[in-house]
Amino acid sequence: MQSTRQNKICRLIQQDMGDIFLRETKSVFGPSLITVTGVRITPDLSIARIHVSLMIIGEGTKEGLLQQIRENTPDLRRRLGLREGKQLRIIPQLEFYLDDSLDYIENIERLLKQ
Repeated sequence: MQSTRQNKICRLIQQDMGDIFLRETKSVFGPSLITVTGVRITPDLSIARIHVSLMIIGEGTKEGLLQQIRENTPDLRRRLGLREGKQLRIIPQLEFYLDDSLDYIENIERLLKQ
């Protein structure tokens, strides 16, 4: 069970990371759509586990794009620190995970239609 402080920080990170992916990193990740679907943070606020949903536009794979995001984690953490520097004492380490719940829902719908 997360505390109120953890929940507030999770929402803050989710909003800021979504905005960073939308506005600041188009040149790095290309035209693909990256959506932050959820954030979990450890009780000591040192690690933020960020779940992203990926929509590939053009060529490439979701795994390739996720690997590219993981390679650019230090830059993403720096950008997050510039936004949240006054609100958090220490910017947490970022870990990115693929959220495949939308693919799962589409598969269920496809199976029900058959």
